[in-house]
Amino acid sequence: MTLTLAPWILAAVALMIMPYIFTSNSALTIMNQMWITVIFALAYNMLLGQGGMLSFGHAVYAGVGGFACMHIMNASDFFASFPLPVLPVFGGLFGAGLAMIVGSFSTRSAGTVFAMISLGVGELIAASSVIIVAFFGGEEGISGDRTYAMPFFGNEFLQQINVYYLTSFWVLLSAALMYLWSRTPVGRMANAVRDNPERAEFLGYSARWVRFYSFVASGFFAGIAGGLFAINYEILTEENLNTTSSGIILLVTFLGGVGFFFGPIIGAIVFTLVQTVLSLQTELWAFYAGSLFLATVMFFPGGLAGLLMMHVPAFKLGKARLLVRPYIKTLLPAAIGILGLCALVEMTFHVRHAAQGDNEMTLFWTTFDSHTLMPWLIAIAVTVVGIGIAKRTSPALKEAWSEANSAGDVS
Repeated sequence: MTLTLAPWILAAVALMIMPYIFTSNSALTIMNQMWITVIFALAYNMLLGQGGMLSFGHAVYAGVGGFACMHIMNASDFFASFPLPVLPVFGGLFGAGLAMIVGSFSTRSAGTVFAMISLGVGELIAASSVIIVAFFGGEEGISGDRTYAMPFFGNEFLQQINVYYLTSFWVLLSAALMYLWSRTPVGRMANAVRDNPERAEFLGYSARWVRFYSFVASGFFAGIAGGLFAINYEILTEENLNTTSSGIILLVTFLGGVGFFFGPIIGAIVFTLVQTVLSLQTELWAFYAGSLFLATVMFFPGGLAGLLMMHVPAFKLGKARLLVRPYIKTLLPAAIGILGLCALVEMTFHVRHAAQGDNEMTLFWTTFDSHTLMPWLIAIAVTVVGIGIAKRTSPALKEAWSEANSAGDVS
């Protein structure tokens, strides 16, 4: 088992210096959410990417771990006896405990049966959250105060920057542990069971037990994500358990790429930026996120990580520079055309849903009357011209791609 240290050292340095680049509290909150999503997505990919188990209810393991941490935070005498950085471990243990119960009957197979059981369990626990008020707090959820924990080297975690470094420590540690897990015999056998369970059984390995161990480990790290969520936001509700949260983490993982360990990391970063930054600009952010997910599934089944890895052969052959000019000629007009299309969507939404008499809207730092003809003509022209140029230059890009990935001499 080997672990190349360079990427991890670079990641640690990046995590250390990012608060000096993005100094506002809102930026720190976004980065905290990003790292929590990274842990959750990596935990989910232990099932989907490594084990081939499609779960529609994985949010319950993060949610239950988070609720358990919240109860510990509210047990003032007990909570005051240990430091806050330890709290996510309890979330992980509760997540793993629930995964052991559910996994005992759901990991017999990894196909449709497993997916339907995961959906049923997720719905059951989400519905129970408004019934079992003592644990889930009903519709209002449960809130707590992280500052009641025993100070950690004099730190009471009053500032968001303190929570950032706590979350950064856990994202680095969790990612390293999950990477090492993928290199263990169980992690390797999870790949074998995913690809051909009959052959794995023939070699003497129990496909069911391999799935069970992967499921429990995934539940543990999902619980850690839930514990960090409890620390960061100090409140959990039914939203942390429902199928929407489970669907989002599936989207995040698939967007980044389930076939690569670092794929969910990219997906979590991109989706969190879309969810937080883009949602401040438009009410249609979910529409754009869904469109991005659809485009990824249709054109890049390997996700964003797969798209990046497609360029590795060109770099190894020393021909990546052949792609620069064709990329600029195609992707730049394509991006302009997509922005024009987004303008049409935004103007349509404004015309349909704005209050009567509210004809003015601001788009791309420009204020105009959406009920006049000229903005529509400009948006249509930008869309048609941009996409038209991209379509016309795409054959040259395809030819350059073939040349960059061929073993011939560099021209």
